[in-house]
Amino acid sequence: MQVTSIRLESELKERLREISREQGYQTLIREVLWLFVEQQAVSDEVSWRSLSNGESYSVEDRGFSSHSSQLSMSDVRATFRAIAQQKERCAITDQLIEPQQPMWLGLTIAGELVPIRLSE
Repeated sequence: MQVTSIRLESELKERLREISREQGYQTLIREVLWLFVEQQAVSDEVSWRSLSNGESYSVEDRGFSSHSSQLSMSDVRATFRAIAQQKERCAITDQLIEPQQPMWLGLTIAGELVPIRLSE
């Protein structure tokens, strides 16, 4: 491992400490970053395969199918504010999240990052 410096707002750092409990917020940040990188790699692979075959792909093709019967907020360990960069489906309600729309990323108890649509 290498030492890396990152600036965090005090409130964010405090909330990360609360969420991480005994594990430590630096370990939590590392886990969240690895989950993000792994999900990006899967998403990029599906996109590349579809586009290289001349196919178009939708949000469902990227593996964001309906989770509404599988996930509830009690399955979510932590949430992080985010802005959708592409179409997503809420893991709780299955509602569409449009690009550039505010949303949450939920860290589930299973260690997955899932998109969550903000309540209106």
